[in-house]
Amino acid sequence: MASEGRGLLDESQSTPSISDSTGSEEASFSAYLKGALRKIRSGQSGLAPILLGLVVLAIFFQTKNSLFLSVGNLTNLLTQASYLIMFGFAEIWILLLGEIDLSAGYNGAISGALVAVFVGSYHNFPWWVAIICALAVSTFIGALVGALVIRLRIPSFIVSLAFLLGLQGVLLKVVNVDNYQGSVSVSNGPILDLVNGNLSRIAGWILFAVSVGFFAILTILSDARKRRSGSEGVPFSITIIKLLSVAVGGLVLVLVCNANRGVNVPLSGIPFCVPIVLGVLILWNFVLTRTRFGRYVYAIGGNAEAARRAGVRLGAIRLAAFGLTGMTAGLAGILYTSRLGGSSTSVDGGQLVLLAVAAAVIGGVSLFGGRGKMVHALIGGLIISVIYNGMGLIGLDAATQDVVIGLVLLSAVSVEAISRRGSSR
Repeated sequence: MASEGRGLLDESQSTPSISDSTGSEEASFSAYLKGALRKIRSGQSGLAPILLGLVVLAIFFQTKNSLFLSVGNLTNLLTQASYLIMFGFAEIWILLLGEIDLSAGYNGAISGALVAVFVGSYHNFPWWVAIICALAVSTFIGALVGALVIRLRIPSFIVSLAFLLGLQGVLLKVVNVDNYQGSVSVSNGPILDLVNGNLSRIAGWILFAVSVGFFAILTILSDARKRRSGSEGVPFSITIIKLLSVAVGGLVLVLVCNANRGVNVPLSGIPFCVPIVLGVLILWNFVLTRTRFGRYVYAIGGNAEAARRAGVRLGAIRLAAFGLTGMTAGLAGILYTSRLGGSSTSVDGGQLVLLAVAAAVIGGVSLFGGRGKMVHALIGGLIISVIYNGMGLIGLDAATQDVVIGLVLLSAVSVEAISRRGSSR
């Protein structure tokens, strides 16, 4: 009987290969759709509704102003969204733990101001040395916030709020050093080119081919491994759909950016900030999904006590996450300084960090920890940039734009809260 039972068990657990027959593929596709519907009912809707909302916004603004989908405006939209997306990346490290860092905006602003000062005529550092020094400072500030939260057991909201207020003063000191009198301009080419420079057309096509090929290899290998392991894998047809979607999206991006958008002089090419953002997205996504550290971050955000009992060093992981938040915010601040061509006392770090949190949450990151991906900040940052850009094109004032962004954020948080209650029931 035992052997019979094992035979029946083995037979029930053995699943045919996706490529064995059309019927097995259809069954796997049907099971995948049912699983996706179950996730939606439990509150895990994924990226599909968010991407659909982005498409709806684009269609709406295009009907209101035909310039919205013009080549020049779309490329400008990418540069506008670059630093906001990067700030969103920074906040995700903390949000996954169920924490928040309100000082990330001014931390990034200080990093950008330091780069402007270091490459200025008074110091004349090489641009890469200036970036390394600025990122070291922003990482230290982020880690210091985390150390106080961990050691003193003070809520991260209070500690980071105190740093938000204090770092405003530090920023004033930085932009007033060396007789700059509150405004530091950037005349160094490489720093300005981080956002304002463009790749050549050929380099854009090379970037497209390498990126799509790299994504295809990783996706195919990952999905095949899941299917072989007997876990709930992705049907091969879904894998193909994902690859085609990314390929089409990349193709559209290259065609749009390589088109001439200059008025008096020719101007074309993918902005340098695009590969920078994509590179950080790939790196941080790898750390979160393919390393033990990333798994520990999700575990602590999901259930800190269970993670502690499993042997996870909560303090070390949380401290590293705060440090990564500071470093990523520093990079975002450098992009922000590059776009503006300098730094000044008028930088509103509070607004930057609030938009960063909004980008992450609108994209699908949970405020309660344990759920979210880096790509969510990418989509959320694009949505916020599209809203601001589109409303500016149709002539809405700044006050109305802020109200709309607030309503969008409130809607995203409300949907998540309702979904969590439904899932718990």
